[in-house]
Amino acid sequence: MGFDPTFLGPEVPLPRAAQDVRELPATHFTVLLDPARRLAAATAVNIDGVALLDVPRDDEWRLDERVPPQEQTGPELYARNDLDRGHLVRRRDPVWGEPGVAAQASRDTFTYPNAAPQASGFNQSRELWLGLEDHVLEHARAQRLRLSVLTGPVLAGDDPEYRGVRLPRRFWKVVAWSLDAGRRLASAAFVLDQTPLLPASELAATTHAAAGADEPPPLGPYRTYQVPVADVADLTGLDLGPLPAADVLAVTAPQELAWQELGALDEVRLDATA
Repeated sequence: MGFDPTFLGPEVPLPRAAQDVRELPATHFTVLLDPARRLAAATAVNIDGVALLDVPRDDEWRLDERVPPQEQTGPELYARNDLDRGHLVRRRDPVWGEPGVAAQASRDTFTYPNAAPQASGFNQSRELWLGLEDHVLEHARAQRLRLSVLTGPVLAGDDPEYRGVRLPRRFWKVVAWSLDAGRRLASAAFVLDQTPLLPASELAATTHAAAGADEPPPLGPYRTYQVPVADVADLTGLDLGPLPAADVLAVTAPQELAWQELGALDEVRLDATA
């Protein structure tokens, strides 16, 4: 049960949050739930590409019985609107190992602490975001066929409120793998931004009108960026341990400090050179 920090060989510890969180271990992954925001501050999953299995989907979302209902965001947020329950740990990622274990891992991903509200429009940029882990797994296949992936929302102070929950406008992902037969760590970080592309005054007015009509606040088109791992730590306030120092973006492009907006998977930088 739970995320294994030694899964890659080089240690990748769970993120450490500045705020109080509830540590919720599941099969091959762990959710760090922020009970004040009622959403995950971070998730961490181990992925074994050799042992991945296909198991039947169980799409029945449920509250986590280990946490009081008032500390997690449940089905009431998603009722009668077009918000998606976005998996933070993707359903297929922990689904590996013995068939019974894999099936339990699939079920474990359908607890509400592993969900976050996302815009429902399934556009090209969202497909890019969802394909990142597969892309990195293919890149790592020549290494150890294993990944550790950390994912979560950016829980910002100015996130708009809807039905008592402040909806994140940004999400982040840090992917880690090992190099040199497990002697060296590599990492890459990404941010998904669903902030509406509106002037501040128009955004404020639209958000206010949505609240009055019991509708979700406006969310914009998905934009995906490869970013320095250190920027994810700064955005979230999380201690990401050795991952900022292992960032391939810092190795391959130390002069490029700006975020790199991605339009296709072949634009992702993964090659780390000494």
